[in-house]
Amino acid sequence: MTVTEIRPLDKKRSRLWIDGCASFALYQGELRRYGIREGEELAQKTYEEILEVLGKRAKLRSMNLLKRADQTEAGLRRKLKEGFYPQECIEEAVAYVRSYHYIDDERYARQYLEIYGKRKSKKQLRQELQQKGISRELLEQAFEEVRPDETSALELLARKRCRGKNLEDPGEYQKQLRYLLSKGYHYEQAAGQLKALRDGGEEPLF
Repeated sequence: MTVTEIRPLDKKRSRLWIDGCASFALYQGELRRYGIREGEELAQKTYEEILEVLGKRAKLRSMNLLKRADQTEAGLRRKLKEGFYPQECIEEAVAYVRSYHYIDDERYARQYLEIYGKRKSKKQLRQELQQKGISRELLEQAFEEVRPDETSALELLARKRCRGKNLEDPGEYQKQLRYLLSKGYHYEQAAGQLKALRDGGEEPLF
């Protein structure tokens, strides 16, 4: 295999292309240690040694990321990919943390709903969790277990958003209605809550 390109990422690291394909990133000291130069051959033994080093580094990187914040499996994969780890090292790292239940998409979805279910619509929660890589099956299971209170979330949001606003003004009313709709609430829900606030009621009319 031939090192076809070495492209600096920053002062400390460079990314390598092997046989024309983007492969991985190494520190400058590692390039010198392994004697890697652009246009020269990379021995199979050296390549395997590098993969072993990067595999361990990917595991440590995963652990550090998980210490800072819980991650979905898809989110962890994305961050490792952004670190230019080879795919085999990413798979190894993900399998490692999964084996110790350091990542658990089912747990992540459930906790996310418990934390944000009182503040966001079900539609918005679904969209956000799907963007984080939670599967449809796990998503439905989490909603079945947690059952977030969308009515209370809407009331809280509407009261906060409309405090001091004149909902008798049609323009203001429509502005706040559009805002609530943009947050994933159905028209009947949003309009009912705004009508209740406008009329001075305590409960949403839906």
